[in-house]
Amino acid sequence: MWHSFFLMAVFTGSVDPVKGYSNGKVSIACGNMVPQHGHKPSPDSPPYRITVDTSTFSPRDNITVSLQVASNRTFFRGFLIEARDALKLASAAVGFFILTDPQESQLLQCGHTQGSGVSHRRSTRKSHIQAVWVSPEIPPQRVQFLVTVVHEYKVYWVRIAGPVVSLRGVTAVPSTAVPAQTNTPTALSTPFSSMGCGHSRSCLRDPVGCQPEADPHCFFLSFITDQEGQSVTFELSGPAEGYLSFALSLDKWMGNDDVYLCVNVGGRVAINAAYVNGRTHPESASKEDLWGQAWRLADGVIQCRFQRNILVPQVESRVNLNQSYFLFLAHGSSHQGLIHRHDQQPLISTNQKVITGHPEELCGSRSPLLIKFHGVLMLAVWMWMVSTAIFIAHHYKYFWPDTTLLGQRLWFQLHRTMMVLAVVLTGVAFTLPFIYRRGWSKRAGFHPYIGCTVMALSIIQLIMAFLRPALESPRRTIFNWMHFGTGTVCQILAVVCVFLGAAQQALLLSSPWSAAMLTGWLLWILLANLLLLMHSYRLRSRGKISSDDKENILSAQLDGEHGESFLSDIQSQEDCVSGVPTGKYSVPGCIYKSY
Repeated sequence: MWHSFFLMAVFTGSVDPVKGYSNGKVSIACGNMVPQHGHKPSPDSPPYRITVDTSTFSPRDNITVSLQVASNRTFFRGFLIEARDALKLASAAVGFFILTDPQESQLLQCGHTQGSGVSHRRSTRKSHIQAVWVSPEIPPQRVQFLVTVVHEYKVYWVRIAGPVVSLRGVTAVPSTAVPAQTNTPTALSTPFSSMGCGHSRSCLRDPVGCQPEADPHCFFLSFITDQEGQSVTFELSGPAEGYLSFALSLDKWMGNDDVYLCVNVGGRVAINAAYVNGRTHPESASKEDLWGQAWRLADGVIQCRFQRNILVPQVESRVNLNQSYFLFLAHGSSHQGLIHRHDQQPLISTNQKVITGHPEELCGSRSPLLIKFHGVLMLAVWMWMVSTAIFIAHHYKYFWPDTTLLGQRLWFQLHRTMMVLAVVLTGVAFTLPFIYRRGWSKRAGFHPYIGCTVMALSIIQLIMAFLRPALESPRRTIFNWMHFGTGTVCQILAVVCVFLGAAQQALLLSSPWSAAMLTGWLLWILLANLLLLMHSYRLRSRGKISSDDKENILSAQLDGEHGESFLSDIQSQEDCVSGVPTGKYSVPGCIYKSY
């Protein structure tokens, strides 16, 4: 019996918690209307429609809202309906609902008003649902109904756009809106041109100076203010499988940015506006303030053009263009209009730019400055400084047995100084990615984990070196092996980390040339180490070190110069052959040599 209880306890502890809202109490999703299911929304067209019984309303009027399936073959289990200001879709719900079928629906408080949202009561199959919306006493000029529909747990659609109803007596559309007939994108017959960049309009290009009309690998963004000073025309071009986008940001960090996307949807380009709140997926925003839309698809290059008013006071997610911003330029893949994370580090303008300011050629980079410093320091430390210090410790203690500096042997002074400096520089470089990322990088693979291990081993190695026992101590052999083992493991992991770092998106090294150069450098280090080992062995085995050198080394040791090498006392060749050490220390190269 106890076996059954044990297995039950194990299985119970292994079950991951799952959030379910089959009872429809989804107030947590009122803001973005996204179900907490842990899956992405369906990219397919929703097989549902939402309708109203009138297109106009007055304060405290009732409007019947219906959600129903578009085909008898489908159904839905859950839903969430809200009414929002059509010009401020990111704001809270307005008005409140009255239930017509309390068995299938219930009221939620989405925002400040009780009953401002309506959702399902149970997860049964449904094909039709109705509710009555009551407009507030001080309503917005236009209201749009939005609905999230759940077909199954993993299949759902978020914020399906419903009809827009207008307040009676409001006959004029706000000046920032554009009539629907002028808001439809048209196809372009010729590609964009870079003519006028820096003179009549501002341009951001990657590579610098590329021409979108001739170079299919050119990423291009230009903008120009019209003669009346009321609007700005944007042109965006570049090679991409799914979408191109640019963002206006107050800093060089993704978050709270105004985004514009050109998405390839079935051979046509959809021009959308969005808002990024942190390092999250862009949230769709109203694009009614965009007009003059045009696009072109040719040879894997997406091009789109649109106009936007400089001031859009009615839309919170649209920034004013008479201020200065950093420009982000990104691209990536998409599936049926649903965009995925950008393929590589976005191009970010070097300085902020006033969009309506004087025309200029803008510069940018895809690799952040802090990450560049990180890469340069790590490459300099582990591919040059540490390797040189190890060469000196392994080989030059035999070649410089009598050369001293400040009372210590020259080879040891160089080795110690370079290794201490290497640890310090490694620590500085180690902190830079954390400063840039503002925390841990979740998309860097094993590189940060191995880097943390290298940093820890470097500090341990430094502490062990400062606490090393005296040369005559019996614990010196243990220290030698620990020092050698820790250093070897640290260097191997550092080489692996360097190769992984060279492939990081933020560093933006050319591939495969960067990997080839690192491989060549690593092979050169191994070859140089092998040649020096062979040279040292030949000198020792053939007795090439003169008797004067031997006497000098022995004399220096007998006079009290401990030295800091693991082996620096060279005995006669006869002692080595006999196998019996006669001096204070064993002979380097003999089979009884110890470290």
